Amino acid sequence: SGALQAVNLLRHDGPGAVLIERRPEVGRGTAYSTPHPAHLLNVRANNMSALPDDPDHFLRWLDAHSLGGGGPFVPRATYGRYLSELVEETRRRAPGRLEIVQGDARSLDLADGVRIELDDGRQIEADAAVLAMGNLPPPAPDHLDPIALGTRYVSGPWAPCIASGLTSDDHVLILGTGLTMVDVVLLLQAQGFRGRITAISRRGLVPRMQSQQPAASAGLAERPIGELSELLQRFKDRARTIGWHSAVDELRPFTQAMWLAATLEQKQRFLRHLRPWWDVHRHRLAPPVAQQIERLRAQGTLSIAAGRLQGFALRNGSVEVAWRARSSGEVQHLLTARIINCTGPESDPSRSTEPLLLGLLRSGIIASDDLGLGLSVDSQSRTLRADGTPNRHLFALGPMTRGTFWEITAVPDIRVQAWNIARNLSNAHWVGWEGL
Repeated sequence: SGALQAVNLLRHDGPGAVLIERRPEVGRGTAYSTPHPAHLLNVRANNMSALPDDPDHFLRWLDAHSLGGGGPFVPRATYGRYLSELVEETRRRAPGRLEIVQGDARSLDLADGVRIELDDGRQIEADAAVLAMGNLPPPAPDHLDPIALGTRYVSGPWAPCIASGLTSDDHVLILGTGLTMVDVVLLLQAQGFRGRITAISRRGLVPRMQSQQPAASAGLAERPIGELSELLQRFKDRARTIGWHSAVDELRPFTQAMWLAATLEQKQRFLRHLRPWWDVHRHRLAPPVAQQIERLRAQGTLSIAAGRLQGFALRNGSVEVAWRARSSGEVQHLLTARIINCTGPESDPSRSTEPLLLGLLRSGIIASDDLGLGLSVDSQSRTLRADGTPNRHLFALGPMTRGTFWEITAVPDIRVQAWNIARNLSNAHWVGWEGL
């Protein structure tokens, strides 16, 4: 998110930018830092340009680097390289206008302009700031004591040696059955783990597979309007006619507008009843990855369970997990050598461990949204104070704004948001930069 914002500011011939990055390499973030070649993009390469006004930019980059022959779903590490090179190319094209600061922002003051303080005491002054912090780490499950479990519990699914110390006789429990679970299963396999894996979530839903070919649809002429139950029925009818892949994809141009137009009660109903189903149909797996997961399930290596966790206890060096099966309501017990948390990011900023967010929340400069999905922002991505008034000089970008925009976690959506913020900050209407 931060890399896309910096690039778009410079492409709009806007103000100079300082990009604060705690990681050693700029642009990759969490998703694209993985070195594992089996971790593929879940979106086809032809829709992964970082530049919304140049849809073929990523495809040209792949061809220029002789990387375009690997199929429509390329490794995420390749995309991380693309973003890093794009930032560097942008710096070269605009000397002195983009400064990259390695560090960790700890506080932000809006009393007189914008003043950011880093963890080492350095201060940066600016006219405006954009919070592009990505996803917050997942919270620990209830009833689980991470300290007591030690190495038996892995809080972050991207730990480099996630299979360290495990043998083929061990049983690994993954909390969550979404896209992150899939990544962890592939990583365990790549690191040589050949034991059993169980993944559990409340409904036991697994992301569906992308269609082998891009979905074919004439598209919708206008945004669907109606009550949630009516929209759901229309979607089901449409799916029966053109297939569910196409029915989901043709909503993409309207999803944010539908969310913005919905009432708070409609949004809450959607989150309670439909969100898990939407997630597995909207955020899909590349076909090679989905096929690998199906092979592991058919072999009995990977099991998917639906239920609720009830408790954890140490038993002779392992962890005994009690969980209540969704289908029968019976409490079952599982003995595991390691628990890996893939439940998804923390959505409530007040429960994060980020000093920057916590300080801004305490001061009332920013606020959590009404749905508990992230930060409260307006349609221009300006953060809202606790009293509901917008901060003219403090924006938020990416997954932390899903309460307002909903569909804002993937590159095709974030690149447009970064573009719009850049135009706002640059007072531009349409300024392109040929040749980037």
